[in-house]
This record gives sequence, C-alpha cells and structure tokens, in this order.
Amino acid sequence: MTTSKESGYKLCSLLFDTTKEYDANLQTLLELVNKTSEKSLIVAPEVCLTGFDYENYEKATEFSHIANEELKKASHDKIIILTILEKRDGEVFNFAKIFFNGEIVYERAKAKLFRFGDEHKYMSEGSDEDIKIVEVDGIKIGILICFELRFKEFWQKLEGCDVIAVPSWWGVLRTEHFKVLTQSLAIINQCFVVASDSQNEECTKMSGIIRPHGEDERNENRACLEVAYDKKEIITMRRYMDVGIG
Repeated sequence: MTTSKESGYKLCSLLFDTTKEYDANLQTLLELVNKTSEKSLIVAPEVCLTGFDYENYEKATEFSHIANEELKKASHDKIIILTILEKRDGEVFNFAKIFFNGEIVYERAKAKLFRFGDEHKYMSEGSDEDIKIVEVDGIKIGILICFELRFKEFWQKLEGCDVIAVPSWWGVLRTEHFKVLTQSLAIINQCFVVASDSQNEECTKMSGIIRPHGEDERNENRACLEVAYDKKEIITMRRYMDVGIG
C-alpha cells in the first residue's frame, strides 16, 4: 500500500534552455521549482545551470557553491534532482544530486562519460558502484545520467526503484533513441521514469514522464510537466506482469 509519506507526490519533468548566464539559468530553475506543487519530485536537465561550458570551466565549477545553497533553500517539501559540475581534490566531476528538505541527501559522479562529446577530456568518471537505489521520503529513487542510459547493467542495478530520474543533455540526432530507451526503462523496471532533457538547439527536447506500464507523456512545449505519483500503479503492474521485481 502507499504510505502516508509518499502519498500526494507529483512527478515533474522540466524543459528549458541553458544560456551562458549562469545566474539567469539558476533563476529559471528556481522559478519553475517554486511553481510546482508541495511534495513534488522534480528532475531538471543535465548541467542545466552552466551547460558544458568548457571555455569558462573554472567559473562553471565554482558556480556549484552558489547553486548548492540556493537549491537547498528551494527543496523544502520537495525533491529536486539534477546534475552540477563540481571540482573535488583538483578533479572535475559531473555530480548527480538529490536535494530534499534543505539538504543534499545523495550525490554521485557520472560513471560513464560521453566520449563523442569529449567529456573525458574535461572531467573524471565516478564509480558505477555508486549507482544505487536511495529512499527519500518513502520513494525509492535511482538516477541514470544521460549516456548511462545506454548501459543495460545499470538498469538491473536499479531494479526495485519506484522512480528513475534521467537528467540528460542528449543529442538531437539520436532523439528516437532517447524516447525508446526511456520508455523501455519504465517497462523493464516497471516503475516511473522522469526524463529531463535540455531545450537547447542541439538536444532532443524530449523531456517526459513514463508510467510503469509504458504509457509516456512528453513535455512538448511545457516547461514543467506534472503527473501524479501513485505507488499503486507500480504494485499493480508488478503483480499483473510478474517478472520477479519485488
């Protein structure tokens, strides 16, 4: 049964442009977060605050300190998921973070860098051992960052999730891949998938939310798509089509 902690949540996939103005990007994100319902689980695009701004890399990584504090403030009664470029011990990582009730309750570095985009030249990989299920306010959450979506072993690591977040900066030439993979992930893992891709010209703009039985709804031109979270949909699907997911 759905517990009182997890009842009433809304799932929100965001879709907006990332500009060269980091402060403006942060304000756009905060405004969208503030417009969502209380008890929302919100997924924003990969590196949506700075983009992969390699020409201003030091500035981009330093901005994480400002962003972290502002997102903590915005996260009361809300779960906010995104990725942020950050420097640790002289190395730059692309950290997925979960903000909740004024804290960063989970973070991990991107484990599979996209070499076609030269990510490996500018940042370090995290460990795939850190890809795991984390429970936040009664919801079992997993995160796959963009290119990680292509690695089937990661799908299995997140078996048992209620929600898998997919913050992405996915190339428009592979739009159909993004659509099919996010929908298939929901079907295979019988859970909700909240995918958020950038609205920038080079990206798919295919943010959306997929239900446990595979029905997908995409943002289209909406900056924020909201869908009610119902744990019963997950339980019903796993009982109806029993493939051994607990």
